[in-house]
Amino acid sequence: MKISKVLITGIAGSGGSYLAEYICKNHSHVKIHGLAYSRSTRKNLEGILNKVIPHEADLMDFGSVFSVLEEVRPDVIFHLAAFANVRASFDTPNSFLSNNILGTSNLFEAVRLARLDPIIQLCSTSEVYGQVDPNDVPIKEDAPMKPASPYAVSKATQDLLAWTYFISYKIKIIRTRMFTYLNPRRTDLFASSFARQVAWIEQGLQKELTHGNLDSVRTVIDMRDAMRAYWLTILHCRPGEAYNIGGTTSMKVGNFLERLIALSKTSIPTRCDPALLRPADVTLQIPCIDKFASETGWKPEYSFDDSLTHLLEFWREKANEEVVRQRSLA
Repeated sequence: MKISKVLITGIAGSGGSYLAEYICKNHSHVKIHGLAYSRSTRKNLEGILNKVIPHEADLMDFGSVFSVLEEVRPDVIFHLAAFANVRASFDTPNSFLSNNILGTSNLFEAVRLARLDPIIQLCSTSEVYGQVDPNDVPIKEDAPMKPASPYAVSKATQDLLAWTYFISYKIKIIRTRMFTYLNPRRTDLFASSFARQVAWIEQGLQKELTHGNLDSVRTVIDMRDAMRAYWLTILHCRPGEAYNIGGTTSMKVGNFLERLIALSKTSIPTRCDPALLRPADVTLQIPCIDKFASETGWKPEYSFDDSLTHLLEFWREKANEEVVRQRSLA
C-alpha cells in the first residue's frame, strides 16, 4: 500500500505527537497533516513543527472538519483526538461523552459526505472492556464491552460508530484497542505520574509521592513500540476488524512503582491519596494480542527495563528544567 499523506487527529496531544514523530523518523516521504484546536499548545510538536502541517479545526465543528478533509484528502487517518482522563471523566461526564462521541461522528460523516476513501484507524483503549472475570484473561477482541467510566463509555461508543460506518457505508475503519503504554507526556497516567514525582523528589521539588490503587494489574508497552504498532495496523490489518495492542509484561501497579523507585538513589516516601481512587476501577487488564501479532508480525522491541529507564530519564530532564526555571525567578 502506497501512503503519501496522513491526517492525525489530536496531533498536538501526547499520542498524536509521538505518532507524528515516529512517521517523521521512519517514513520521511509521508506528508503529515494534523487536526488541532486553535487554542491547544504546540509544545509537543516543537521538534517537528517544520515537518508537519497542522490545521486548526475542532472536531465538534462539522464544517471545519469537512473543510480540512476536502483540502487534504488523506490516504490514512489516525483518529487519536479525545478527552482521555479516566478519573476526570467521573467529574465532567457530559464533556467526555459529547466531545468523544460527537467528534468521532463528525469525522466519519465528513469522510462519507466528502466521498473520500482513506483507511481510518480508530485508536481506542482497553478501557472499553471494563472489569473482566479472571477466567476470561487474557482478554480477546470478542470479549464483551462493559465500560466502567464515562470515558470508557465514550470510547466504546466510538467503537460501535466505527462498526456502523463500516457495515453501512463500507468506510475502511480499523479499530485498535491499546492497553497501557508508557506515555511520558501524559501525567494523568499512573506510570508517568510516578516517574514525574520520583524525578521531582530527587530534585527537592516535592516531598512525597502520592498514588491511588496499587493492586490493579496492567500490561505495559513502550511508547515507541506502540507507535510502530499503529503504523503496522494500517499496512496489514483488515478494515472492519478490532485488534488488541499491548505488551508482554504484566504486573500490579504497586510492583511497577517499586521497580521505578529502585532506579532512584533518593529515598522516595509514598502515600495513598483517596482523591486518586476512582469510583469504579478496572483492576485486570491483560490482553491477548495473538490476532494483531499474527497479521502484522509485530512484537515489542524494547524491554520493560529499557522502557522504565526511558520514562524516568524523560522526567529527570523535565525536573532539571524546572529547577533552572525556579532559580531564574528567585
